[in-house]
Amino acid sequence: MSCKLWKQAWAADQIDFHQMQVNPLLQTYWPSLALPADAKVFVPLCGKSLDMAWLLSQHCRLVGVEISPIAVAAFFAAKHLVPQSSRQGKLTRWHTDQVDIFCGDYFDLGSAELADVTAVYDHAAMQAFGPKLRQRYVSHLANLLPPACPVLLLSTGYPEAGDAENSFVIDEEILALYQTRFSIELLHGEAGFETHAGHEQAEAQRTEEKVYLLRTKGRKQVSEQIA
Repeated sequence: MSCKLWKQAWAADQIDFHQMQVNPLLQTYWPSLALPADAKVFVPLCGKSLDMAWLLSQHCRLVGVEISPIAVAAFFAAKHLVPQSSRQGKLTRWHTDQVDIFCGDYFDLGSAELADVTAVYDHAAMQAFGPKLRQRYVSHLANLLPPACPVLLLSTGYPEAGDAENSFVIDEEILALYQTRFSIELLHGEAGFETHAGHEQAEAQRTEEKVYLLRTKGRKQVSEQIA
């Protein structure tokens, strides 16, 4: 989805993608990162996700990036927080003691804003981009993060009818996009079905939910792999 369409979706309140409860896979697998207290967590394309509120309840500090000011304002309002705002390059920084959300284009975010990030929670942010932008999204993420920074990646796949179940296999797209810049470990995979709000009468769509643990590679590791 383009930045323009994303903003339009929030302006029209067409946000079926917004989850109304904390993701249970986050709650199950986040402790496996064994992060220190007061860890700073980056959440790309964060919206007003309830998952961020849960991370705050786990004593994390948050850094997010989000194109829609409506979503950013809604997150702070739901938490009864009054942020300060300031211009930072092409982005607007909304911040409190525990939360920084940069409002603007993800690709305008610089490594200085994430220099002390401890981990990343990525709930299918890559999938919000069209196929042509996904490699750019992953490359930019790798360039932003400190070496060996862990990324808990939750992805949702929609296999075609007749495809074999691959719940316990790393997706080919994940390998193609991430393996050069990240190590990849599949922590969890499960098949299921989903219906969308307002379309309960439609046939349920087959899904595959997967949880990956990624870690950024150092420049030497990337050079050796390319060679």
